[in-house]
Amino acid sequence: MATRIRLRRIGRKKVPLYRIVVADQESPRDGRFIEILGTYNPKGQTAADKVQVDAEKARQWIAKGATPSDTVQSLLKQAGVFERAGTATA
Repeated sequence: MATRIRLRRIGRKKVPLYRIVVADQESPRDGRFIEILGTYNPKGQTAADKVQVDAEKARQWIAKGATPSDTVQSLLKQAGVFERAGTATA
């Protein structure tokens, strides 16, 4: 089972809001997921408002082999998940 860290839309029409979740690669975008890692609000005022993530959980899932999507990887970099030595990805 290949796991991905990706976005799951929970916002209503014209008000985007996403959860950062760990899901099986095969499951649909808004379908079944394994765990919630945080939220992403693209309309937030500051960087802290936009991305809220449990960095320790994210590091654990990446260590287990979960691969973040391109968008989530950039969000995790903004949140400082990859700042510790030894956890950087290519």
